[in-house]
Amino acid sequence: MKRTLQLIAAEDHVDDGDPSVLQLPNDADPLAIEICLSDVQRIDLTFPKFTDGRAFSQAYLLRRRLGFKGDIRATGDVLIDQLVQMQRSGFSSAVLKEGVDAGDAQRQFDRFGDFYQADAVRPTPHFAAAGSEPA
Repeated sequence: MKRTLQLIAAEDHVDDGDPSVLQLPNDADPLAIEICLSDVQRIDLTFPKFTDGRAFSQAYLLRRRLGFKGDIRATGDVLIDQLVQMQRSGFSSAVLKEGVDAGDAQRQFDRFGDFYQADAVRPTPHFAAAGSEPA
């Protein structure tokens, strides 16, 4: 699988109040957003702790149902073993926790080359891709 998830070091993540960046709490319903998403370039979704995965659902809804094309960024308690699933759910960038080696994070993508199921990034399952023959 080609990695398209941008890995960002904690010290490089800036929240400067830019009006084109939407901070969406992890208990907010993306389908209830009352602002025009065409004016938003980035949406930051927070993982307050690694056992709270609501941001995965938010990212999926933003990508698939709302058609958001901008950057969906994972912030908070981002673990490297969840990065592949973050990408498949619709995230386009993730802020690594302080002290996390980007090389270790990259190895997660190297371990998993492809997936049979569809996801937020590739809505067509592997078996239905162009040129695939049924078994």
